[in-house]
Amino acid sequence: MLLKNKTTDSLVEINDIAQLVNPVAERVRAQNQAGEEEQNPEMFAKADLIFPSGEALPRCWTDADYRLSVS
Repeated sequence: MLLKNKTTDSLVEINDIAQLVNPVAERVRAQNQAGEEEQNPEMFAKADLIFPSGEALPRCWTDADYRLSVS
């Protein structure tokens, strides 16, 4: 799955979808999609990631208490 890094405006490929959808995990392992060579995996803060369309990640992926608060 490809997401966009808000701070660098580059695409990142998520290596572990389970980690991405886990609301307790604040960071996710991914690879920057820059250049022609495969980049080494690194950890990215979920707060810095959005969908390529510009939409934010679902709240249930980032907030473990999403059911408790009403917005």
